[in-house]
Amino acid sequence: MERIAKYPLPERDASKLLVYRGGEINEGIYRDIDQFLPEHSLLVFNNTKVIQARLKFKNSTGATIEIFCLEPAKENPEQASAMIQTKSVTWTCLVGKAAKWREEKIYLELNDLRLKAERIEKIGGTFKIKLSWQPEALTFAEVLSKTGEIPIPPYLKRKSEAIDQKRYQTIYAEHKGSVAAPTAGLHFTEAIFDKLAAKNIRRDNVTLHVGAGTFKPVKSETIADHEMHAEWIQVDIRLLENLKKSLLNKAPKHPIIAVGTTSMRTIESLYWMGVKAKENPKASLQSLEVVQWDPYELPQNIPAADALSALISWLTATGTDQLVCKTQVIIAPPYQLRIASALVTNFHQPQSTLLLLIASIVGHAWKTIYQHAMNNEYRFLSYGDGSVLFRKGF
Repeated sequence: MERIAKYPLPERDASKLLVYRGGEINEGIYRDIDQFLPEHSLLVFNNTKVIQARLKFKNSTGATIEIFCLEPAKENPEQASAMIQTKSVTWTCLVGKAAKWREEKIYLELNDLRLKAERIEKIGGTFKIKLSWQPEALTFAEVLSKTGEIPIPPYLKRKSEAIDQKRYQTIYAEHKGSVAAPTAGLHFTEAIFDKLAAKNIRRDNVTLHVGAGTFKPVKSETIADHEMHAEWIQVDIRLLENLKKSLLNKAPKHPIIAVGTTSMRTIESLYWMGVKAKENPKASLQSLEVVQWDPYELPQNIPAADALSALISWLTATGTDQLVCKTQVIIAPPYQLRIASALVTNFHQPQSTLLLLIASIVGHAWKTIYQHAMNNEYRFLSYGDGSVLFRKGF
């Protein structure tokens, strides 16, 4: 598709911005996004950091075998803990040219670092692989930073380049663990943050480590047959309190705006976790995790502030101020947003769950919005232009 932006613009905040609100489309550029957001809004960003997850090994004949680290294997801890492990890790990976991997072990050597890969088993289209290294004192994060490449999306149809090291990463990225960037945030700069602060627009963060499943197309004839990928989230109790405060403060209205679909999925998941916590204050962490169809089967009448209060109480009762778990939530029509009032996002590809999320926010208007973008030469996907989409009725 000729509209896919293969490279970022020279300036992060120079991309075009489409704003949809109340049935109307307006246009601007990202550096002026503050002009389109209500005063006292709360912007929620995803501060995950992309890891250099592509590793290029050599077999005994010198052929390159590429290992793409997706996530820790199930018996391993979540990403944040896995990144600080030393000596060895076991991850679920994709393997390029797997047919050429005939040896028991393959190696990647760079300066004084020697990385070894061993296949444990094949699971569907992925492999469980043990990675071990010398010197053993290095963390896995350090190993990846020394030997890996930034895994830019496959639809860019090019190899990772030097520019991607900086530009396929948000300026506020903090917690390592994603294999894809939360791309709506790639446009934000310190200059934008200063303008937001001047308008009393607050910021807070969630962490959702983006997995390769974000690129998984919807191939089934009905959404009911599509299996949504699960991803790790990490949220502080302070964020829950800030969300609750914004929901309760109706005069003036303090809208909550998710920056990126990953932030949206995270904060909407918090609502459903809160619903579960309200129903069972002694629930286990695992039972609070959101599975794909929870939002369509759980009680629908619990106010958002009450759900967040229940989740805050659950965290307090368990003696922790941080929630670390998985969500598999799928946001698709007829889903109604529970916490967010708007979404900042890029333009997505057809047959994706991300387009279903967009349709949940703006209804059938998504077709008008995307046709406008096509007619006015907007750039699509990760390095492309963006939009601010307010939910129906806001």
